[in-house]
Amino acid sequence: MLEAQAARIAAFGTVGTLHTTQELIGRVLDAMDMADPELVTEETLCLVAVATARAAEAGLREQPALKQAVGSALQALPFTYRDYLLGSWLLHQTDQHVLEEIGREVYGRLQRKQTFYEAHLPAGQFPGERLLRDKMGLWMGRISPPGLPELPQERMDRLELVPMLHAHVRLVLSFCRQVVAEQQAG
Repeated sequence: MLEAQAARIAAFGTVGTLHTTQELIGRVLDAMDMADPELVTEETLCLVAVATARAAEAGLREQPALKQAVGSALQALPFTYRDYLLGSWLLHQTDQHVLEEIGREVYGRLQRKQTFYEAHLPAGQFPGERLLRDKMGLWMGRISPPGLPELPQERMDRLELVPMLHAHVRLVLSFCRQVVAEQQAG
């Protein structure tokens, strides 16, 4: 039963994380011509994956085993996604050594980014709108090319990025609470 619930929540969170990441990336890249798409993608996926994991952890607070399983799976999404991409490249690439080198480089970058967002979004704490506004300002600064005419916070507000991520984490929190309520009722 626990495994089925964890799988259900992780699948829900994964779909939401990928959708929200794509939406945020689209808005950012449309608004910033000089932005590095790979940097924007990696930073955004790490931010959204950690925020999603934190929302799930908050919603599963009363279910420690479920909280741990789901939180770990959701935080691993940037690495899982890169594994998928590397696997796809492997199907078309003949030089295994080159792929292994790319994999190590990418994993190192992702690990540093993931650690940054984990430090700024505390474990078990729901990332509310005020916390997201503060931490997404850091994210916007990290993905913005130098020399843009507005501050990262102003750009983030103009693009209405915080409400998008906030809606996603609220949805994940609600879904987790619903699953826990179903378990307790059933």
